[in-house]
Amino acid sequence: MSPEIIGLIGLGLMLILFAIGMPISFAMALAGVAGYAYLVSPEVGFALLPRDVFEQFSSYPLSVIPMFVLMGCYAFAAGIGKKLFEVAHAIFGHMPGGLAVATIAASTIFGAVCGSTTATCATIGKIAIPEMKRFGYADWLSTGTVTVAGGLGIMIPPSTIFIVYGILTEQSIGKLFVAGIIPGIILATTFILTIYIICRRNPSSGPVGPTTSWKQKFVSLKGLIESAILFLVTIGGLFAGWFTPTQAGAIGAAVVILLGLLNRQLTWAKFIEATRDGLRLSCMIMLLIAGATIFGHFITRTAIPMKLANYVISMDISATVVMLFIIVFWFLLGCFIDAMPIIVLLMPILLPILNNIGSNLIWFAVIVVTLSMIAVVTPPVGVNAYVVKGITEDVSLTTIFKGIFPFFIPFAICLALLVAFPALSTVLTNFVMY
Repeated sequence: MSPEIIGLIGLGLMLILFAIGMPISFAMALAGVAGYAYLVSPEVGFALLPRDVFEQFSSYPLSVIPMFVLMGCYAFAAGIGKKLFEVAHAIFGHMPGGLAVATIAASTIFGAVCGSTTATCATIGKIAIPEMKRFGYADWLSTGTVTVAGGLGIMIPPSTIFIVYGILTEQSIGKLFVAGIIPGIILATTFILTIYIICRRNPSSGPVGPTTSWKQKFVSLKGLIESAILFLVTIGGLFAGWFTPTQAGAIGAAVVILLGLLNRQLTWAKFIEATRDGLRLSCMIMLLIAGATIFGHFITRTAIPMKLANYVISMDISATVVMLFIIVFWFLLGCFIDAMPIIVLLMPILLPILNNIGSNLIWFAVIVVTLSMIAVVTPPVGVNAYVVKGITEDVSLTTIFKGIFPFFIPFAICLALLVAFPALSTVLTNFVMY
């Protein structure tokens, strides 16, 4: 059999292993080792597994993952999310749909200290949903807003998705971080406009909240101090070139611990639990990368990526059409597979195509993260919807997914803007040292 046929068989084997419930990282590694052993030799194939796992786990660039993941977990334990919602509530609560708007604003700022979509969703959701229930918000609007707002945690830097993408494509993680700032602001703004329009047309879905004085608004801003300090230390340090992304994550994690101790929110029990959660999540991501590396070596050996890239070039179609095909395919895949596995699975295959059509990989990273935000809310596997379901057991999944659909309009607008104006995601990268 030709290497291409073996590659397709290996891909099919991996999908079967996915379907029967094998962890995705193990499925990719098993399919990769088996395919490589068949194409080259059993000895070389079996040597591939320990070599790639060791290289990934001993890689210095990969150390950025546990640093930023721990920073996000400690920020969750330190109660930073609660303060952010209180600030947003004081400022936006008097508007139509004000509490939903406050949820978007709080998630945007918390995303700047967290980097995880599920953590942002759970943190803000536990605070926002009971408040919206108390003020008579429609369940579909309150749960849908929290579900979608959680995705901002992977667009606003720091972001675990950007970190993994940067490692897989050998791009500057610092530049990837800042590339998400303007698109993140655009998404948050369009989410807020969507909520405002919904609540203007149907006031009962998001009633107007109590008005606060300018003095109360000003006093509430002190709740932003901790987030501002953390953002300036990590992202500001990257902008200034004071330290590398790994150092930024480590310093950020230490700063969060210090802030949590000073505000007396980070107890010893919370610290242990946050550390355990951070290590578990870090190991999961690193195993995904190791599995993807093994499978990537197998797929590269089959020459499928290069032949696919040459085929796309031979079709003589524009780079924009190719990109639209990739976006549609990624969106459909995101309906059934979680965001992170899609990235580690597709990037080794798509990289030659992107290089051949001259795509800016920093710009494409922002497209990927936007698609990942859509993937984590899209039924039937939208993980954020299940997180919200765990918070609000009395609300059905059908209601939660109903609340998500109005937000597909801002997602589509943002994707269109990014494709039409790539500079939106690259203009700030010129100011980053690392």
